[in-house]
Amino acid sequence: MGIIWTIIIGFVAGVIAKFIMPGDNEPSGFVLTTILGIVGAFVANFLGQSLGWYGPQDGAGLIGAVIGAIIVLALYGFLRRRA
Repeated sequence: MGIIWTIIIGFVAGVIAKFIMPGDNEPSGFVLTTILGIVGAFVANFLGQSLGWYGPQDGAGLIGAVIGAIIVLALYGFLRRRA
C-alpha cells in the first residue's frame, strides 16, 4: 500500500506544485506534471528516510511531497532552459 499511497500523494503534490511554480518553462501537460509530482514524492520519501526524518515504512506526507515536487519542477525547468 505504500507505493500506491506515494503515487496518490505525488499526484496531488504535482498539481499543488504546478500552482505554486507556474511558468512557461514548466511542463504544461497534465500527465507530465503528474509524473513529476509522483517523482517528487519518491524523492521526498528517499531524502526523508536518508536523513532519518522518516522510518523505513513511513512516507513523506503531503507537505514533503509538495516540496519534493517543487524541487523536481525546478530541476526540470533548469535543465529545459539549458537544452
